[in-house]
Amino acid sequence: MSALNTGLTIGDYTIQSLIKLNEYTETYKAVNQNGNPYFLKLYILKKTPAKLFDKDTHEVTEIMLLRKVKHANIVSYITDGSLSTDLGECHYVVTNYFTGEVLADKMAREGAFDQEKAMGIFKGILEGLKYLHEADIVHNDITPANIMLSESMGGVPEIIDMGHASAACKGSIPFDTVDLDPLYCANGTSAGVFDERTDLFSACAVLYAMLTGKAPWETDFPIGQSFAQKILKLKRYRIDQEIDFDKLNVEQKVKDILSKGLANTITDGFRSADEIISIIEGKKSSSTSGSGGRKSSSGSQSHSQNSGQQDREDPTALAIEVKRGSGHGFEDIAGMHELKQLLQQKVIFVLQNKELAEEYKLTPPNGMLLYGPPGCGKTFFAEKFAEQTGFAFILVKSSDLASVYVHGSQEKIGKLFKQAEENAPTVLCFDEFDAFVPNRSAPGSSYVSSEVNEFLSQLNNCSHRGIFVVATTNRPDMIDPAVLRTGRLDKHIYVPMPDHDARKEMFAIYLKGRPYDAEHMDFDALSDQTDGYIASDIAFIVNDTAMTAAFTRAKITQALLEQTIKETKPSVSRELLRSYEELREKMDGVERRNSLPRIGFKK
Repeated sequence: MSALNTGLTIGDYTIQSLIKLNEYTETYKAVNQNGNPYFLKLYILKKTPAKLFDKDTHEVTEIMLLRKVKHANIVSYITDGSLSTDLGECHYVVTNYFTGEVLADKMAREGAFDQEKAMGIFKGILEGLKYLHEADIVHNDITPANIMLSESMGGVPEIIDMGHASAACKGSIPFDTVDLDPLYCANGTSAGVFDERTDLFSACAVLYAMLTGKAPWETDFPIGQSFAQKILKLKRYRIDQEIDFDKLNVEQKVKDILSKGLANTITDGFRSADEIISIIEGKKSSSTSGSGGRKSSSGSQSHSQNSGQQDREDPTALAIEVKRGSGHGFEDIAGMHELKQLLQQKVIFVLQNKELAEEYKLTPPNGMLLYGPPGCGKTFFAEKFAEQTGFAFILVKSSDLASVYVHGSQEKIGKLFKQAEENAPTVLCFDEFDAFVPNRSAPGSSYVSSEVNEFLSQLNNCSHRGIFVVATTNRPDMIDPAVLRTGRLDKHIYVPMPDHDARKEMFAIYLKGRPYDAEHMDFDALSDQTDGYIASDIAFIVNDTAMTAAFTRAKITQALLEQTIKETKPSVSRELLRSYEELREKMDGVERRNSLPRIGFKK
């Protein structure tokens, strides 16, 4: 069900039809008072991921960036605003309506383009990117599906969909990557690098697709692979399957642009759109542009002359922070009492009583796997465990260990464990562990064998080096079985949905320090109304209610919270929850499940 109905008027625009929608955005065709068509994109705020909001202004980043841009080769911003719907508070942006077709549709209908047509579109893309980059904006999603050929402007290419636009970044990615097309992404994006160079790689990949009818290194990916896993597979495929650009029936300067623009290493690629435009216009010789280490017209290997060794990525460089907790440890966690007790007895007691441990020859577990539905606090628990013990805490995401170099990830893994040992005792937490150590027997996963082997080596009895590993995942069935053996990850703990008492505690914790009507607050009633809600749902409910109260400078009341609950659907469906229960049976076995006390929240 969409948020807006046909015929609804918003400002000067009337909704005509729904075009597409996803979990948190809806796109409509709208007309103004003169009947002229426009696009209206709606963001449902309570469903929009936090990373898509600007940290300073708290506005939707795409809308904020669209206000700043005005260029013939970029979709035109008209206006924006906010409104209340049955789905809660929403923000919208209106842009010009596309009177042509997207490049992907034209390519599917006509096949490969001739050089003149392809280069004309390519140059328009570059002009748009030049404008964005000069404004310190990186598009991050240049593909044939995001280039519109406008009929009203004589086929001028327009860059559309600014949903992934951001400032240049490396490591921490401020947008969702799940819907990015990896075939048009540079190898460097596996390491979290999204900047002007990766945009230019994507533009050159679009040029190659226009000239050949298919994306460079086109391949299929197994179902369920993450963006990082797909890029890692592509990185190896691109190294093994070098493209011979000499076979293309185009001018030499176009071959040289593709050769350098599609370099395996982004430091060997183009640094600015102007650099490519100068070659197209003949202001710069293509023979001196470099070819990024790919075959030149003579079939020999050439190297970029524009980047020194100091600009190259260090394959073992790590930018991972070691934290020392300042919170209250387990006191900050609602529920999960059995898990807290287990760790107090089996881990913390051994670590904090070294003399007794030596007398009884006790050794703590090597590590534990926390698995279960998303949003139930697995990673949060790992951080609070570190605070409870007083250990250093290192949180690792898959992009932290990715590298554009062959074997670079292996070296990073070794350096990570060395860093943890140097700061021992350390809790080393791997978020979404299935992305680090996918099952090597699964189709298409042979490319990660060397990284998995390195993990197996480093995990072996790492507790003797003062390292306690906590791995979190929503998909334990996708982890390589060798990682889950004794001596590596000893404990496998299912973290289910929060029970009544846990939800009650969560409301109390999230309201603490906020102005709320404590005298009339019924936490039991709030807990009853949020059966089936995960921790992140409850955190959102409290925060969204606090925002509503802040507008009128009123206290947070029971009525306001209950209204927000009615407007907020649980993130985890009953069907998904049942699938996790089945997964737990596969992990633990029915007999083991029935004989052991339930860990985590009670039902």
